[in-house]
Amino acid sequence: MRCIWTQVSRANHWPNCGSSLQTVRINFGFSSSSLFVRLRGRSGEGWRIDPILIPCPSATPVPVLVTDLSSGLKCELCFKMFHKSKIKLAALLGLALSVLSLLAHFLVANYSVRDFIRYRSPEEYGYPLGHKLRPRRLWGPVNSLEVLKPYSKPRSFYPAPIEQNGYIYAKIFGGFEKIRPSICDLVAIARLLNATLVIPEIQQSVRSKGISPKFKSFSYIYDEEQFIAALSDDVIVVKSLPAGLKEARKRIKFPTVSPKASSSPDFYIRNVLPKLKQSKVIRIVVSDGGCLEPILPSSMDEYQRLRCRVAFHALQFRPEIRALGNQMVERLRTTGPYLSYHPGLVRDTLAFHGCAELFQDVHTELIQYTRKQLIERGIVDGDLSVDSFARKTNGSCPLMPEEVGLLLRAMGYPPNTIIYLAGSETFGGQRILVPLRAMYMNLVDRSSLCSKKELLQLVGPEYPLPSNFRQPPPRKSKQQLIEEWKKAGPRPRPLPPPPARPFYQHEKEGWYGWIAETDREPDPSPMDLRNQAHRLIWDALDYYVSVEADAFFPGFNNDGSGLPDFSSLVMGHRLYQTSSAATYRPNRKTLVELFSSTHDNLYHPAHNWTVLVRDHLNKSLGVDGFIAEAESSKTASFLAHPFPECSCRTAKSSDISGHAVLSSREQQSSKTSLYATEDECPDWMVHGLARASLKDTGAKDEDVEEGESLEDDNETDNDVESDSGSKSDTNRSTEQDEEMDPDD
Repeated sequence: MRCIWTQVSRANHWPNCGSSLQTVRINFGFSSSSLFVRLRGRSGEGWRIDPILIPCPSATPVPVLVTDLSSGLKCELCFKMFHKSKIKLAALLGLALSVLSLLAHFLVANYSVRDFIRYRSPEEYGYPLGHKLRPRRLWGPVNSLEVLKPYSKPRSFYPAPIEQNGYIYAKIFGGFEKIRPSICDLVAIARLLNATLVIPEIQQSVRSKGISPKFKSFSYIYDEEQFIAALSDDVIVVKSLPAGLKEARKRIKFPTVSPKASSSPDFYIRNVLPKLKQSKVIRIVVSDGGCLEPILPSSMDEYQRLRCRVAFHALQFRPEIRALGNQMVERLRTTGPYLSYHPGLVRDTLAFHGCAELFQDVHTELIQYTRKQLIERGIVDGDLSVDSFARKTNGSCPLMPEEVGLLLRAMGYPPNTIIYLAGSETFGGQRILVPLRAMYMNLVDRSSLCSKKELLQLVGPEYPLPSNFRQPPPRKSKQQLIEEWKKAGPRPRPLPPPPARPFYQHEKEGWYGWIAETDREPDPSPMDLRNQAHRLIWDALDYYVSVEADAFFPGFNNDGSGLPDFSSLVMGHRLYQTSSAATYRPNRKTLVELFSSTHDNLYHPAHNWTVLVRDHLNKSLGVDGFIAEAESSKTASFLAHPFPECSCRTAKSSDISGHAVLSSREQQSSKTSLYATEDECPDWMVHGLARASLKDTGAKDEDVEEGESLEDDNETDNDVESDSGSKSDTNRSTEQDEEMDPDD
């Protein structure tokens, strides 16, 4: 090791030292006994330095005794010693530069966000943990829709079924969003044909799919006893065909009908009823998410109310699903209200609309493959390659999770808002949810709310399935290897290839198990079929939690395909159960235009952009969104908008004149109000709601005043509040927390 000594003290501090010692360097070396130091300088030959032992490097100046050999004078100088290694000097210099760079980065970051934090709205900071505030503007209720109440009981002569023309048994194909409206249509058809309905068979949950033997098809998600009892005054429902007809059913001796979702009542009266009377049994195969047109003539309003009674009263999930759903709702509301969000990112739906370019890598290839299959089957009438961004501009593609997060942030939802992610399938996986999770850290789903044990209890005991592993060939004996060696060709021969690595289960599950190996999707394995059945349970849980949510935001409802979707069913159920609940009905085309106008500043938009977003979403909560949904969704599915047939109003027309909004541009000239077609609620319902109102008004008013005072402290854009957030409406909904069932 070599060190350099530098002089610290000046020579004039010691008169005995000459000027020649002002700048000197000392080299030293180690020996077995002591440290030898040799002075180098302009006149260093005439000086002697006493031997010393000093560590290298030296942090403090060290005195060194120097003697002039010619005169004998002695002086004491102070020196410092440091490393001469260039590598260590470079390392120290690099470390110093790194520290300076880090400090500069912190200063720049602090300076860049200083103004943003200074002018940040107090709403964005959120509320303390456990502080259960419900600002009216964010969580409702929507005042303009409070007068609408659920009322699906018959309102005219409605005799109970007596004579029967025969039996109807049905098979339903499709997922959860197709099963529910199909069952409602089958009940209405059984009433129309005066037939006995056998509990429908859900093909996705039959025992051949590998479900637990504890359940049958229908009972896998729904309560059979409740279904039969709730419809006793409407339709006779049995669990199976009589014993004498079961054998004929196995031999398929009965006629089969495969109606379209747009089939009219006349189709059943003219074509199906004669076959039913002749054979006494008829089979209906439903695959389009329904078998009866959604909009019926006004003379058949009782059949529409029957649909409502089936969907919202008779079709109850089995007790285990309801119990776990209630636990999930309680866990979500532990810290306050929660919002449910369904992305609507389903592979088949994205392929139907041609939204492949919104994704990346293999996801785009998979959507294109699915779209090709739909074109070959005649489901899609269009080109394989379409402009996904043009389709999105037209409103035909879903809002991405990142865009939904920006909309919620513009509305004023704090970052600690509880958001429940609904849907058994989110195409794109967790990667596409990263931006939303970055904005709202409390993004949860059923897997984070429930333990694996709780979810497995819903599935029930299942028998093991055969493994999907590729079984390696059996090991050959030594004698077999010798025989193969002798029978092989001329030598020298190349060495055999090394054995292939084993394939693991996760490598062969889902789309990534085949997309990189072949151009054709393989047939679903037994495990795939079982997972499809499990999705019915997961969708049932998500449906229950979404209906009970304090607010609901759809990512892709009313997609224009004419088929029912999950979000539309939830929105229709929430509208029937509590019409004033905060249910957003966004216009995707309008929102895409707003996003395009601020594409370069999505995360720091201008104030007027935020005002426009709030104005649009607030209007979607109220009458404007109600009317737009009636004009678009009801034509695809009656359950998406069961009004006015399944509702009534608690106030007279003169009392709701302030809320009356014209239903369309054509109706504006005739001054027709929204509530012109609504019947008034019966007196027993009005009196019951009034008693409930007097009981709960005091506590609710205190909560509203506290929440609104905190919400409105720094509100700067109250002038754009719509009817759903109007501050002129000061009375809280009397039915918000305690909704009376009109059928009780």
